[in-house]
Amino acid sequence: MSRLHTTLQCPPESQDEQYSLYSMKFLKLAAAAALAFLGNSADASSTFSPARPPAVPLAVRSPYLNVWLNGKRDGSPSGYLPGNWPVFWSQYIQGWQGFIRVDGKVYNWMGNAPGGDGLVDQTSLEYTSTRSVFTFNVVNKVEMTVEFMSPVYPDDLRRQSVTSSYINVAVKSIDGKTHSVQVYADVSGEWASGDNGAIIEWESVAKDGVRYHKFWRRDQQKFRESNEVASWGNWYWATGDQRGVSYQIGSDTDVRGQFLGKGWLTGQIDTEFRAVRDRWPVFGLARDLGFVAGTEKSTLFTIGFAQDEAINFQGKEDEPRGVPALWREYFNEMELVTFFYKDYDYATHYCNRLDLRIDRDSKAAAGSDYAIITSLAVRQVFGALAYTNTQESPLVFLKEISSNSDIQTVDVIFPAFPIMLYLNPDLIKWTLEPLLENGRYHYPNNWAQAQHDLGTFPNAVGHPKGDDEPMPLEECGNMVVMMLAYAQRKHNNQYLADNWDLLEEWAGYLIEDAKIPANQLSTDDFAGHLANQTNLAIKGIIALEAMSKIASYTGHKDQAANYSEIAHEYLEFWMEHGINNNAEPKHTVLQYDNPDTYGILYNAYADKVLGLNFVPQSIFDMQSDFYPSVENEYGVILDTRGTLTKLDWEMWAAAVAKPQTRSMFISKIADWINRTPTWRAFTDLYDTQDGGYPRGIEFTARPVQGGVFSILALKS
Repeated sequence: MSRLHTTLQCPPESQDEQYSLYSMKFLKLAAAAALAFLGNSADASSTFSPARPPAVPLAVRSPYLNVWLNGKRDGSPSGYLPGNWPVFWSQYIQGWQGFIRVDGKVYNWMGNAPGGDGLVDQTSLEYTSTRSVFTFNVVNKVEMTVEFMSPVYPDDLRRQSVTSSYINVAVKSIDGKTHSVQVYADVSGEWASGDNGAIIEWESVAKDGVRYHKFWRRDQQKFRESNEVASWGNWYWATGDQRGVSYQIGSDTDVRGQFLGKGWLTGQIDTEFRAVRDRWPVFGLARDLGFVAGTEKSTLFTIGFAQDEAINFQGKEDEPRGVPALWREYFNEMELVTFFYKDYDYATHYCNRLDLRIDRDSKAAAGSDYAIITSLAVRQVFGALAYTNTQESPLVFLKEISSNSDIQTVDVIFPAFPIMLYLNPDLIKWTLEPLLENGRYHYPNNWAQAQHDLGTFPNAVGHPKGDDEPMPLEECGNMVVMMLAYAQRKHNNQYLADNWDLLEEWAGYLIEDAKIPANQLSTDDFAGHLANQTNLAIKGIIALEAMSKIASYTGHKDQAANYSEIAHEYLEFWMEHGINNNAEPKHTVLQYDNPDTYGILYNAYADKVLGLNFVPQSIFDMQSDFYPSVENEYGVILDTRGTLTKLDWEMWAAAVAKPQTRSMFISKIADWINRTPTWRAFTDLYDTQDGGYPRGIEFTARPVQGGVFSILALKS
């Protein structure tokens, strides 16, 4: 008997083909098991705090440790862990099964494997910036709390470099009686490869008080992926090597069946290495908590991976080089698992402080609804980052998750950079450095434009032929704004001086194109090419004023005056042709002299975040008065080309709006989070009328959600 999720390994569009591979007998068995689970959970009702997210982050630490509990697509309630498989952001199932045995009967608390006496009843889900905490009632005998904690250490490179996550399971009696309790959890070989036909190998080790299963793909294919899952590296599934712990590696039915029948594991290690889908090897861990009364007992699990070299990078050298993962600066691989496991107390205290800081600051800045938004974004942003190189010269590589998997996309870093300003401005420098190094030595178009990206993750080899996606005005403006923002926050004018050669080249393009933008793409490339974009123009015009500051800070006084003079001239033209003064209320237009158009003027945010005081306050006030007049059920459209919007850009507009308009944006986004029919990780692109995915575009888990920290970035 195989697992239910074997029918769901492929992307949604090919599921019919996948189903045909399995017999009707199996499908009937799977359906019967599913109905049994539904029957046991029909009366369950969970609360959600501070909101019911579209998908729940479970283990989200890097582009390759990025596992979620998806929402439902059939209209049934979302946010319930029992009976559902966790999935990688790409929708590839990550076999992760949990059981609890109470007084000899077994109940499912995670995953969709058959067997047992039904599902636990989920009573609550709470998320913070670093945690997702589920509470379950197990047949009115015990309460079970499962905490998924993915630490975020914005100011601690050593700990942030370790790509692992915690799962803490705590149980206590709720009926005044004592109960015999055993807890079980396993992971499958699917974590090691996105190709279920790939052969995996494994071992089980007890070291320094930790029991861990190590498993890996036999055919290590460095810097390659399958279904977006890394095809190289080692995975570790661990718990404490302590009294009551048992373990086993073998087929899913054997290992799970052993716990279902006996409540403990045999310690046997299957010696037949094989393909992921060949009798589905799983790596089981169990803990006998003994007799549990009113005092809580707990057990801790960790999941993580290690890669010696994380990114293939074309830097200043003639050939690309493998950049080491940053953890190698601090640990050897055999220390990683034990360090992370034993660091749980520190991690808990640190995450408590970070959660409290973000919650407190968000509520103080814009109310409880704002905390709903910011706290959901944190793990998602950091889960798109790979920390590499050395502690003296960190390089942070960003994956453009879900839209096209580019690496170091400038117009994805740009919307994300408010969270970097808020938590640690050095992240801006570490993320831009690969672009600056590659661009200076290998990109042929610097005389005309900034490079759009460095390739496809994890291969940051750049575009030596200059054939990157052309967004010249977009990327030149973005680089100038971000580099000045970093230098201001860190009081590091030398950084600007060191990169003056590139900045000056990009400023030349801004002078050429910012006043009247040619027909081109902006970051919202799904909307297509457009000439005379006012929002794109204001980005370039503000960037020219920013160049005046940069020139002043770096000793180029004459150029400073010239840049500022040009910027003011362009701004006058922009105000003459970019505003519909005959409308009521007045507003900017999407294209110069096109009065029937409008859009969110999110690029004006750069003026405020840089403190330039260049764009007249009347422009911000005008837009603030206009947005409520065109609001839809879930927000304000991006522009008049459709009914979709971008959540990050809405929050940029909110940050520079009057309090009432700011509250409008925030309350509508918070309401959308609670009610959206989108079902994958926190999308930034949705329809403002029905709240769903627009035109079938399913952006998911993208780091651009760092833009929701727009308000806090201003205040910091």
